[in-house]
Amino acid sequence: MQPSLAEAPVPASVSSVRIALVLSLGAAVSLGIARFAYGLLLPPMRDDLGWTYALAGAMNTSNAAGYLLGALATPWLLQRMGAGSVLLTGSALVTVLMAISGLFTDTTVWLLLRLAAGAASALVFMTGGLLAARLGAQDPERGGLLIGLYYGGTGVGISLSALLVPAVLHTAADTAHAWAWGWAALALLCFAGTAMLRWPVQRLGALAGAVNPGGGPVESLVPMRRLAYALGAYFMFGVGYIGYMTFIIALLNEHGYSAIGITGFYTLLGLAVMASSRLWARLLDRHRDGRPLALLNALLGLATLLPALSSAWPLVFASGLVFGAVFLSVVASTTALVRHNLPDAQLASGIGAFTIVFAAGQIVGPTVVGWISDGAGGLERGLVVSALALWVGSLLAMRQRAVVLAA
Repeated sequence: MQPSLAEAPVPASVSSVRIALVLSLGAAVSLGIARFAYGLLLPPMRDDLGWTYALAGAMNTSNAAGYLLGALATPWLLQRMGAGSVLLTGSALVTVLMAISGLFTDTTVWLLLRLAAGAASALVFMTGGLLAARLGAQDPERGGLLIGLYYGGTGVGISLSALLVPAVLHTAADTAHAWAWGWAALALLCFAGTAMLRWPVQRLGALAGAVNPGGGPVESLVPMRRLAYALGAYFMFGVGYIGYMTFIIALLNEHGYSAIGITGFYTLLGLAVMASSRLWARLLDRHRDGRPLALLNALLGLATLLPALSSAWPLVFASGLVFGAVFLSVVASTTALVRHNLPDAQLASGIGAFTIVFAAGQIVGPTVVGWISDGAGGLERGLVVSALALWVGSLLAMRQRAVVLAA
């Protein structure tokens, strides 16, 4: 049987904040690099390989489909392996997939690579979130902060990618398929992150153990119907946010932004993600209902709409700042919602349910936005649709109430 949180404390000599910060490299590898760095490489790949926006979006749809498969497989793996083992294995797989991505130009192979990268990313992101939630349960006064720090690690991956990829592309500009060197550079970042993740996994010890070792009783049924509005809101978040993260760099390229301007924009977005953990920590700790999810979705919709209305740099950079400060906190808000409303034994299943609807939304979003962007109105119209999806999610989240569990 899994040790309770009280039986398996994190060593007093090790700061929970320090653990959460290094653990956040899992989010950096799985989302910040493996998923979102694709947006930086999409413009040169699209030009070189002749992709339409619909096909470019289909690559992220394939990634999201893989993420869904990984999310479905994670609970099964957690019953047989420790969460730390799942985390490190997934991170190593992501590293290998990033390393070989630059070797191929065939569209079918690329769809398969993005599928596999999505599945591996889910193993990392979901188990890291589970460990962050368990860590937060041990330190409830800083629970929201610890969860936010983990998800804020995505910003580390975004910022590092924004600084590294344009420089690599510039250096390799005269080579065939220069974008391939960008994937090689991302693989090095993933390798470094994977190596560093061993430390928090070791420190967390029993918290990283198997969910159901030895064939003991499985988790009791999670009352997902009572979280239906939050699940619906999170699905719409998946539909809406991914269009922005897939196509915003392509839109800035269309508007004639320089490489320095795009690097500055994406770095600012990543830094805002990193700062978001402190910005929203009290909000996540204070509310057990859907209000945090509603507020964050509403702000995200506004940030998504701004670059569709104007290419003026103050509005575009404000969009990146607000988007970065909010979008991973939406993910953190659902983990906090699970932590507030479900018992410890149901944390993995609760996070898993939200991860699955999140992945389903991401499957729909990129292809739909890409298809719309290929038509009249271009990428601007695609971002308008993304903003509308986020606002629908905000309305759904407003209806979510705290769960009252039977005694």
